Amino acid sequence: MREPIESDLLRTFLIITETSNFSVAAQRIGRTQSAVSAQIKRLEEIVGEALFERSARGVVLTRSGNQLLPYAQRIVDLLNEAAATIRTKPLNGPVRIGIPEEYSQTVLPAALAAFAVRHPAVEVTVSCDYTARNLAALEKDDLDLAVVFDWSNHSNGEVLCIDPTVWVTSLVHRLHDATPLPVATYRNSTWARDFALRSLEQQARPYRIAFIADTSSGLKNAVSAGLAVTTLSRSNIPHGCRELTSDDGFPPVDSSRVVLRRNPYHSSEAIQELAEMVREAFQPMSALL
Repeated sequence: MREPIESDLLRTFLIITETSNFSVAAQRIGRTQSAVSAQIKRLEEIVGEALFERSARGVVLTRSGNQLLPYAQRIVDLLNEAAATIRTKPLNGPVRIGIPEEYSQTVLPAALAAFAVRHPAVEVTVSCDYTARNLAALEKDDLDLAVVFDWSNHSNGEVLCIDPTVWVTSLVHRLHDATPLPVATYRNSTWARDFALRSLEQQARPYRIAFIADTSSGLKNAVSAGLAVTTLSRSNIPHGCRELTSDDGFPPVDSSRVVLRRNPYHSSEAIQELAEMVREAFQPMSALL
């Protein structure tokens, strides 16, 4: 039976993979080049295969090295996560956060779940509601944090990403060619009147309200079923639907910023920690949009 692989050997292996150079890796680790070479030799003896071969630009992974790479990354990531979790100062107390429905099943669940695991003593309450209602709750001290849409660049807070609102149609149905255009919209929404419907009126495009909903899920159901076209955040377009672009005669409705707002009256370490995890959750999406 071969001896188990030590995590330090995997960390050195990953740094050499990243730098493609033993001497550069040694400088980063703070060891001599001979010590780093000895580590890799030991790792190769344990796995029974050569992991690197020399090239004109340094060293490159062998076939066995490429096989080991994803496992090494997962193991080191798990060890780092475990260390961070154990070293994290326990937090307690309540945290109340408001989020839009658009991100209640995509971006934020992972962040909220990770926060709950790391800080089990913190009581997290989530309010899934419209931007206007979450902002009002924040001002009334009913929320500590709120992820909201800002359509006019007037909202104070930290910009998490830009997630434009666009017109969306079904891939199967061609209702966007109909006259008047059947539209699905929010009930009693000033945003729909000031942005979505106005974008049609500015193009003198005839439309009729064909579907009214209280949630974005309702709008998605309407467009997926071929009952109407609708407006959705670009990140929230459902499967089987597509964005209507300027080539279709539908320019973007807005360039709404997704903003993290904080309670102006008080804060806590738990609130600050959750805000940081929300920020991290939006980073991958910000790079895609």
